[in-house]
Amino acid sequence: MKHYEIVFLVHPDQSEQVPGMIERYSNIVTQRKGKIHRLEDWGRRQLAYPINKMLKAHYVLMNIECDKETLDELNNAFRYNDAVIRNLVLNVKRAIKDASPLLKEKDNRETTGHHYDADAVGHKGRGDKKVPVIDEENSSIEASDK
Repeated sequence: MKHYEIVFLVHPDQSEQVPGMIERYSNIVTQRKGKIHRLEDWGRRQLAYPINKMLKAHYVLMNIECDKETLDELNNAFRYNDAVIRNLVLNVKRAIKDASPLLKEKDNRETTGHHYDADAVGHKGRGDKKVPVIDEENSSIEASDK
């Protein structure tokens, strides 16, 4: 069996369906004697570029070990689910079990108290040239012009 890293994006209006989708996709893998090494629900995040006029999506990461038939079934499930707006399947050499850098960063922010608030720094979008700067000594975020 091969190892795969899968990321799929769910339509932001369908975020409440994500736990059911995760369970359904996990069952596809486990019922066919595959293994789930890592499963992370990253939540609703900003997209790098608009997809179907949407600027946000709900992200989910899975690291699995399965055979080709199971992977084909997962791909079909992604393809025929209208709530999944994008998916990416990567073949990896070994099982990845530790937390992703994105999840580690999120946990680190929660423990140190650093939260990026776009409204607090006056960041209004791509046309605005303010860049958030984290002041480690005062544990605050300031805006600086670049």
